[in-house]
Amino acid sequence: MALWEGRMAQEFLQGSDRRGTPRFSINASLTIFSGQRSILAYTRDLSNRGAYFYLPSADSKLLGRDLDFMVELPPEITLSAVCQIRCKGRAVRTDDSPGNLTGVAVEILDYSILKESMHAA
Repeated sequence: MALWEGRMAQEFLQGSDRRGTPRFSINASLTIFSGQRSILAYTRDLSNRGAYFYLPSADSKLLGRDLDFMVELPPEITLSAVCQIRCKGRAVRTDDSPGNLTGVAVEILDYSILKESMHAA
């Protein structure tokens, strides 16, 4: 199932982007699993092959190169149901950001849909 097809493709970010796949400007909750800890973060953009997210700078020191994380996409994005997507990824870049945040670019190596639940209309 391609999560980022159809109407969501209308939000494709255009410009000087050299990526091979479209990315979408999505502000969604993201949870990183680091040992016994869960680190809360949020996305800036997302595609089926990568993500860029922000987390507190203090928590960025807990990240390794390989990451397990979960993204929760709201119905406004999926156009049907809340979807929780579990991902395995590899950090390819970190950036210092304003407000004691660190930006992290991650290559998504594998993902699966954990839960789809219908929302009330």
